[in-house]
Amino acid sequence: MLQAHSFLWNLLWVGPNLSLLLVALVIWRRGLSREVPVFLAFAVLDALGDLTVFGADIAPFISAANFWRIAWINLAIESILKFLVIGEICSRVFTQYSSISRLSRVSVSGFGAIMVLVAGVIAGFAHGDSDSFLMSGVHLLEQTVFIIETGLILFIFLLAAYFHLSWDRLSFGILLGFGISSCAHLAAWAVIANWSPSQHTRTLVDFVNMGAYQTSVLIWLYYVLVPQKAVSRSPVALPENNLAVWNRELERLLQQ
Repeated sequence: MLQAHSFLWNLLWVGPNLSLLLVALVIWRRGLSREVPVFLAFAVLDALGDLTVFGADIAPFISAANFWRIAWINLAIESILKFLVIGEICSRVFTQYSSISRLSRVSVSGFGAIMVLVAGVIAGFAHGDSDSFLMSGVHLLEQTVFIIETGLILFIFLLAAYFHLSWDRLSFGILLGFGISSCAHLAAWAVIANWSPSQHTRTLVDFVNMGAYQTSVLIWLYYVLVPQKAVSRSPVALPENNLAVWNRELERLLQQ
């Protein structure tokens, strides 16, 4: 059962992507696409991309080299979309500070996309064109993306906690799912890099990674299915903090 290409392996590969398509369907049916359009695009394209890679894996006419090329292209697209989503969520966290919200979205998305392109170029051209080099290039790009992704997510959570920013339910759920998946994958890479495990142990680590991603998708599904409770509160005049000052000065700078 716990073998590569077993029924459980295929289920954990295909299952999360079908669930992710369900997440996209629920977002569209509930009109949430206006709130998180980038995440909707990520859900659709990431699911279809991973299913394409799965099809290439089981198709007998796809060579190993072409499989890793397909995986590389899919990973690059998925990674750019991830950072666009994180930028979108960062913007929603700072939504009460309009200028900071716009700047944070552009900064996070742009920084992530540039790092993906740089890592992709290094991964694609640092070695030759053999199967092993293609495989190591995909793994290098994947590790780079997870490291940057984890750092950005941690930064947003800490910044929100420091400035006591309020989270909307959907944004928190999306970022939580990404955080769980990225932390699980980084922990797996740390084990592989320092332990030199056997091939069977590597397969078990892959099962853990796929299980973690399935958990993330289920978290997203929960947060889009369960609506946020409406809470009526009397408006309270909050004291001006550093963010308010920065937002005002940034607006003044942009208007010049």
